[in-house]
Amino acid sequence: MTSLMLKEALSAAECVSLQLSNDVERYAELGRKLRSTNFNSALTVARGSSDHAANYCAYLIMARMGRIVASLPMSLVTLYKSPLVTRDTLTIAISQSGQSPDVVEPIRYFRDGGATTVALVNDIDSPLAQAAEWAIPLHAGKEHSVAATKSFITSLVAGARLVAHWQNDPELIEGLAALPQALDEATRADWSAALEVLTPARNIMVVGRGISFPIALESALKFKETSALQAEAFSGAEIKHGPMALIEDGYPLLIFATRGPTQAGLVQLATEMRGRGARVLLAAPADIAERDLTLPVAATPDLDPIVAVQAFYVMAAHLSKARGMDPDRPRHLNKVTKTH
Repeated sequence: MTSLMLKEALSAAECVSLQLSNDVERYAELGRKLRSTNFNSALTVARGSSDHAANYCAYLIMARMGRIVASLPMSLVTLYKSPLVTRDTLTIAISQSGQSPDVVEPIRYFRDGGATTVALVNDIDSPLAQAAEWAIPLHAGKEHSVAATKSFITSLVAGARLVAHWQNDPELIEGLAALPQALDEATRADWSAALEVLTPARNIMVVGRGISFPIALESALKFKETSALQAEAFSGAEIKHGPMALIEDGYPLLIFATRGPTQAGLVQLATEMRGRGARVLLAAPADIAERDLTLPVAATPDLDPIVAVQAFYVMAAHLSKARGMDPDRPRHLNKVTKTH
């Protein structure tokens, strides 16, 4: 029987197509608002998979718009009641449910303090959507699997749309329009080599850098969540520090070498880690001869992580089954987690 996780992951292309056909003027209006407003700081507010999507959005904002973006420690608002300066701040929340108090309360706090607040949220009737000045739906539809897939992918797309319209970049906007086809093709990527390595594994490092690092974070979370596989995500620039001590013969590494300035270094890292005895799974586009897994690509490199994680999700759903688990019933987890 096909898991809900796999069914929902396979539906991502349809969800993205629906999102791209909606709220076009809303994103354009938000882009005009952002271009006409001076921000002293920008913050993201999110938890779990949504925080990984926020990291991707933050990377695009910093790389393309030159604004420094930080991830807000929500407890500063919810528990410490810190007197944060909110005016002239852009605050972006990302959430599937829009229910968790520690995401809702900071958005309400920053909006009351004069910040520009944006919520990219799947439930447009949620408390988070009501708290934000700009609430834009993800259009992922109801997600039944505990492990988020289609809502994560639509969150990545929504973040990229926000940046594309803020920058008013026709190339990125056109690249987004081509995503549904690229996502559909990504569902057919052959990652069976990963199943052979990871079905008996006890732990793994997942590596990315730059635009691919949020995908490493998300993949490590899904390994833990759906396969009870101890996984840690590291930047390719960090792994040669403390994490290197963990490498031994057969230690699994999944390396996401998407296109861009970081790719060559990650390919070289894969070669070096193989020399140290690691069992490397290098995920890279078809033009990289050293690859173990073929990464699908999008119309522009900045969108490659979106199709990369689609290929990963299909493999992860199969891996969970191969390890004798049910990806729809992770131990101790619920669909909506409400933290303070």
